[in-house]
Amino acid sequence: MNARFSGKSEGAKVAVTYRSQKEFDALRSAAGPNSSSLEGHRVEVTDEAVVRVLIDEVLAKHGSLDALVNSVGGYAGGVNLWETDPKLFDQMFALNMRSGYVLARATVPVMLKQGHGAIVNIASKAAVDHAAGAAAYAASKAGAVAMMDSLAAELKGTGVRVNSILPSIIDTEINRRAMPKADFAKWPKPEDIARVILFLCSDQAKLIQGAAVPVYERDAPRGNRLSTAGATSD
Repeated sequence: MNARFSGKSEGAKVAVTYRSQKEFDALRSAAGPNSSSLEGHRVEVTDEAVVRVLIDEVLAKHGSLDALVNSVGGYAGGVNLWETDPKLFDQMFALNMRSGYVLARATVPVMLKQGHGAIVNIASKAAVDHAAGAAAYAASKAGAVAMMDSLAAELKGTGVRVNSILPSIIDTEINRRAMPKADFAKWPKPEDIARVILFLCSDQAKLIQGAAVPVYERDAPRGNRLSTAGATSD
């Protein structure tokens, strides 16, 4: 999650939640010279009380909360819906949907008081493309997008914007090892997703509210393909 976003030359101050120190250390290493802008918080993002303490700490240190990026989530699949363990079903909704609810409850009042803010929810292509064997995951992601869409409608005209992005499988080393025969060229890279997030958090996206932005290669619907047949020019 982003604690502070600034379009100024000094860049963003970013508070990141993580599960293990190893994950955060890897993120700092990847950030290179920008690592000094990162601060890590090891918290359980589905625990509302813990999240509220974190937001208070961020505000005390930085003074404002300009953007929130909810990248909390998890995947489990490969099993039919009627064979899905109830604990796994609940886990998908806790990670992929409840996290957004908890974060919204903690951050929206702050942003309303400020009169500005941007929330970006990282959902999934699965929210609109419901494959077999991933019913719990797809339902939780679709529900998260619907929830953010309703939140965007509730915040219309307040200066607080809410949008979702829908990446497909992301081109990471872990995913390549898991699916070695896949066409990696069709997968969005982390940098591709980051650019979309930065845009949605910026003032350049001030008119975008309640969008679900696809971040993957897809074919245009046949009915929307541009045809020059029969065209004439003066």
